Amino acid sequence: MLLHETFPPELIKVGLEAEDKDEAFEELVDLFCQVTNSSARDEILAAIHDRESKMSTGIKKGIAIPHGKTNAVDRVYGVLGISKKGVDYEALDGEPVYLLFLMLAPQKDSEKHLRLLKRLAELLDNPQFYTDLVAQNSSQSAHGVIKKYEDVLIALS
Repeated sequence: MLLHETFPPELIKVGLEAEDKDEAFEELVDLFCQVTNSSARDEILAAIHDRESKMSTGIKKGIAIPHGKTNAVDRVYGVLGISKKGVDYEALDGEPVYLLFLMLAPQKDSEKHLRLLKRLAELLDNPQFYTDLVAQNSSQSAHGVIKKYEDVLIALS
């Protein structure tokens, strides 16, 4: 599974309104539930909060990868939030977060989930990917950036 398939345009929110981490989780999970017609909002939020309570997923300057495992999903899903003003995320570096890559996976699908996290980490090693993604003003263009950089990464491997 590829990142641009995991984070389709309809699960990308440009102009995230949340001001803090909990609001961001709710905004992204609400988008996920709306798009997928899921009624498991509370279960999904609990899985994300459970993982976040172990250690902040604010991993790099301006970037967070909140994730959770729950049987409320049947495969790995990604929801991307792009904030123009920054989210108070309690990140390890204390800085606001502008990109939130929320990943949801079924309890039994660790391997695929880890491969996608690894690929995302590889993309995030390229500072231009971050810059280009934050600059996008639509979910379609943000999706295009993910696909473009992922295609380059695949070509190089």
